[in-house]
Amino acid sequence: MRLMFTLAPLFLSVVLLQLSTGGVGPLDALSGIELGFTTGQIGLLGSAHFVGFFIGCWWAPRLMGSVGHSRAFSAFTATGAIGLLAHMLIIDPYAWALMRVASGLCVAGCYTVIEGWMMARLTNAERGRVMGGYRLIDMGASLAAQTMIGFLAPATYVSYNILAILCCAAIFPLTLTKSEQPAMTAQPRLRPGLAWTRSPLAVAAVIVSALSAATFRMIGPLYGQEVGLAANQIAGFLSIYILGGAIAQFPAGWLADKFDRRWVLIWISAAAIVSCLLAATTSDGFAMVMLNAALFGFTTFPVYSIAAAHAHDFATSEERAELSAALLFFYALGAIAAPWTASQLIAAYGPGALFAMVGAGHVVLLVFGLVRMRVRPTREARTPYVWAPRTSFFIGRLFRQARDREDGTT
Repeated sequence: MRLMFTLAPLFLSVVLLQLSTGGVGPLDALSGIELGFTTGQIGLLGSAHFVGFFIGCWWAPRLMGSVGHSRAFSAFTATGAIGLLAHMLIIDPYAWALMRVASGLCVAGCYTVIEGWMMARLTNAERGRVMGGYRLIDMGASLAAQTMIGFLAPATYVSYNILAILCCAAIFPLTLTKSEQPAMTAQPRLRPGLAWTRSPLAVAAVIVSALSAATFRMIGPLYGQEVGLAANQIAGFLSIYILGGAIAQFPAGWLADKFDRRWVLIWISAAAIVSCLLAATTSDGFAMVMLNAALFGFTTFPVYSIAAAHAHDFATSEERAELSAALLFFYALGAIAAPWTASQLIAAYGPGALFAMVGAGHVVLLVFGLVRMRVRPTREARTPYVWAPRTSFFIGRLFRQARDREDGTT
């Protein structure tokens, strides 16, 4: 309990950061519709966010090493707040895309600081308990951020100002904590080739995971508006997707630890294809749309964590941090491309094209999984399934001890 109290400022900063940056994606989509942006321009905003996210993941450890954790966190939150406040000063989709780069940079930078701080402070004995609480707090704040869309009027200065205030407020808990700022730890090298060497299937799976998550989070409001949902209903639509994904972690984790993970990925992809077909073809009525969103989250959300667990089965303890960073690199590439591509397909073929694109990705993953099963056998000694957030390059180090303990390498 004392440890959690000590880390409370970090967790409070996470909550405020999620409420701010988690709300800007759907708010931008609804605001873009209100202001007459094209479907492709709205998709560009989502892609721009992940461009900033990738830059932040790469740059944040270097900035922390130069100026320290607190100053780096302040700089990143200021960048995010500026991007939010500038929205209603310049009404232009391409200017907004630059502002979304700033918000993505803020998210990646702030999470890097928070997770770097925790990594330096936690012992191996404390890490599992604290990381469980951290994931619950982050997921709860993400759910709350989606519900805010029902109360924030699109394309108004007040709405963006509220998000900017929350972003600025995230500075206070971390920078005013009496805990001593930790020394900077060595940053993981970015070696994308490591992920492909250890598991080509895991690389393909995290890219498909990005197709699902990034597209739905950034373009979901556009789909909701196309099928006739009101703003408060779109908030529920996004929230139930996240809730369905959170619930899925428990059965997915049990299956991934009990059976061959390649078969688990293949069957989850099959289930995701079914959920995509249902969502693409049955959008009549609020209840059906919400049911489809929950099923879509349930079948697509665990893919990243299962893929990461499978890749770590073939890695050594010393490679875990760099492997996690490499998987996040491929996720970011998929997330950059997915929202813009989905928006173009929606403009050409209607709202169901969003789920058709994701379903096609899972068809490819299913076939590739069957092919990979003929190439090599799975490992008997496996790492445990870990619900892995896609937040920073440091996340792999935070979970390395849990994987090593079960794998027998510690």
